[in-house]
Amino acid sequence: MKPPIPVMIVAAVYLLVGVIGFVYHFPELTAGHRDAIAMELTELLAVVAAVGLLLRQNWARWLALAWIVFHVLISLFHPLRELAIHAAFCVLIGWLLFRRTTARWFKMIES
Repeated sequence: MKPPIPVMIVAAVYLLVGVIGFVYHFPELTAGHRDAIAMELTELLAVVAAVGLLLRQNWARWLALAWIVFHVLISLFHPLRELAIHAAFCVLIGWLLFRRTTARWFKMIES
């Protein structure tokens, strides 16, 4: 059974953000920057969430939500525009992954 379109959209975005972010920040890791390991782990968590969503793992919905909430919290120390964008994405992702039809798909057991 194929994932609902909202799940596919969120998974695709997380996969793209995770992979592109990992590649983009990788030179910082090899250069030994202080926060590089944390940034790379954060990007890998986005990939793990995306794969989990596509594999119909309920925990992946929570990981995806926690990932964006983490970014909202980090944005508290950045310009207001960045906070607003992350907060809007947080609301959208929460709505897409936890609405009734999507939640039902994660709870259904295939025969």
